[in-house]
Amino acid sequence: MTRTVPQDAFLELAGPLRRELLVHCYRMMGSIQEAEDLVQETYLRAWRSFHGFENRSSVRTWMYRIATNTCLTALEGRARRPLPAGVGAPPADPEAELHRHPEVPWLEPVPDEVLWGNAPDDPEAAVVDRESVRLAFVAALQHLTGQQRAVLVLRDVLAWHADEVAEALGLSVGAVTSTLQRARAHLARVQEAGAPPAPLPADDPRVAELLEAYVEAFEHYDVDRIVRLLTADAVWDMPPYTDWYVGAEDIGRLIRRHCPATGPESMRMVRTSANGSPAFGLYMLDHDGVHRAFQLQHLTVTEGGVAAVTAWFDTSLFKRFGLPDELPPR
Repeated sequence: MTRTVPQDAFLELAGPLRRELLVHCYRMMGSIQEAEDLVQETYLRAWRSFHGFENRSSVRTWMYRIATNTCLTALEGRARRPLPAGVGAPPADPEAELHRHPEVPWLEPVPDEVLWGNAPDDPEAAVVDRESVRLAFVAALQHLTGQQRAVLVLRDVLAWHADEVAEALGLSVGAVTSTLQRARAHLARVQEAGAPPAPLPADDPRVAELLEAYVEAFEHYDVDRIVRLLTADAVWDMPPYTDWYVGAEDIGRLIRRHCPATGPESMRMVRTSANGSPAFGLYMLDHDGVHRAFQLQHLTVTEGGVAAVTAWFDTSLFKRFGLPDELPPR
């Protein structure tokens, strides 16, 4: 008869790992909702098999092994989660009609509160490195196979040895080495083709200054100023629309052509943060005079200006970021 481990005893050992396992599953899946479900499945599997844990590795390593294989099972037969700029189509004409495809499983942002909020006191807990959760990096991971993602994350993000990865994934060390080489090469090609410049550090005073100007430009519906705040080769995409745009001038034309704002006070913005970068909930004035959730913008702020904006029109994300559905009058 299988011995059941008391839940309290199991959670005392494995519970503090939940946050970092959630981040790990997010990197693998590109969806915080799916990551939460898979972490739940990971803990269920671990609890059921904890009686067989023989301390040949740490609990952390054992839990990561279960989480990784749970993600790999979930990825079987799944389409990758891209951003519009990564689908493969050329940049769109900002004057043309938009093409909405909500059925596509788009890459999702993750709130910084999930990444760094309520961090455990355990000094050995894995610290989430900002570069490993940057939106551009997670988007690039989506171009890899599930096995390539797992090997690259375990080796290059979590710094596991090749033999540890091999044991976790049921591979030979040689297979791990060759998979890692292919994954690194593919990732380099993807990042070289479409990654924005490195963002400024969050505490750089230029970031606060630029973000303040960005909010003022949107809230005053000053498209010319928005264009000046973007880099010349800025990238703009907005799931679930498959269209994406390159260049500050084209982005300005897009806003003038398609944005429903009619003038100052049409839009209001509320600051948040996602994937280690600044983000905003944008609220649009409705016909009844109420500002309602419209899109969630993620910004890449560089020395030259805003180099990339991803604007999700999935307003269900607002709740996940702790943002209201509508704003009270000023």
